[in-house]
Amino acid sequence: MLFAATDLLMPAVVGSVVPMRRASPNLSMRNGAKSGHRDLQPDAMGVATRLAAGRLREAGIVLKPLLRSAGLSAIQIDNEDVRIDVASQIRFLELAAKALNDPVLGFRLTHDADLRRVGLLYYVAASSETLGDALERAQRFSSIVNAGVVLKCFEARNFTISLRYAGVARHSDRQQMECLVTTLIRFCRDSTNRRLNPIAVHFVHRRLPQSSEIEKFFGCRIEFAANTDRIIFDKKAKQLRLVAADPHLNEMLLHYCEQALAYRRSREGPLQITIENAITPLLPHGKAQLGAVAQMLGVSSRTLARRLAAEGLSFGEILSQLRSDLATHYLSDPNLPISEIAWLVGYQGVSAFSHGYKRWTGMSPKKMRGKLLASISGASARVRAGD
Repeated sequence: MLFAATDLLMPAVVGSVVPMRRASPNLSMRNGAKSGHRDLQPDAMGVATRLAAGRLREAGIVLKPLLRSAGLSAIQIDNEDVRIDVASQIRFLELAAKALNDPVLGFRLTHDADLRRVGLLYYVAASSETLGDALERAQRFSSIVNAGVVLKCFEARNFTISLRYAGVARHSDRQQMECLVTTLIRFCRDSTNRRLNPIAVHFVHRRLPQSSEIEKFFGCRIEFAANTDRIIFDKKAKQLRLVAADPHLNEMLLHYCEQALAYRRSREGPLQITIENAITPLLPHGKAQLGAVAQMLGVSSRTLARRLAAEGLSFGEILSQLRSDLATHYLSDPNLPISEIAWLVGYQGVSAFSHGYKRWTGMSPKKMRGKLLASISGASARVRAGD
């Protein structure tokens, strides 16, 4: 029974209810000049970051340059009481995946990890009566573990768990999202003691050749380049009873979770990041327009335009900058054809994309790719040398 683990659990409970320390908070200045304020970025327990750091150390890879590039320090990694900025975690996981030459690192990190490392949220979910109850707890209290992720469970024809980012950009991430989805599927299986396979999984990011390994583990098809990140189960899964259900422990832990939530209310990120996250899945379909984005955000076009104007922002400028950022991000992958990059950022042909990219950066896509790959190669050499 989970109740027998209560004494072991108390440090995790205290750490969640009493705010964990943040080392050198990362303040976003992205919109500072226009909006006149700085936004404190969402933070996380950093479980994925520490698991990745462990893999790097086992492989004999020096952490310092990777941590520095992600805006982190060894002190933060070694002290589990210190929370980590979600944007830094995303960046570090991507850097670690490249250093380890493991494109599906996020999946591997939680493929066989001890889910109890999640702490309070794991125990309150695992002690629930049914899987539906457990996922409702996860929906309400997920910000205790990661304040940059918003979970939403809903039932229509099937039972769906959707995930979206708040306060951090989605387009630069693959590893954290695959880590999160793997964790959720593993929890559903472990807590019910069943080989529970989803009907489907959707990811906003694109497919890689190695993605077939994730599909095999999930036991279902994965739709990549989707509009949203989601896990879809048969609606009957919601009624499955959990093997460690403990109503008394659950009631006690709910009390602690509510206290923790009072300290860590998840809040929406800056308007620009919210709009960027809405634009990204629309780009390949040529639908990245103000009206479509407003519809995704549940507001009218006029309301969204007014909010943008109030912050000194322009939809056209956000769209152009995002296209430039995404294109540069994709160009760092030598296996991704420039024709596909053009499509991913909303262009129908390579010629128009090349013209637009040169206008944004002063450099052709081909020349930028050469520069980026040379930089990555140099950074990898410095890591191996222990710089």
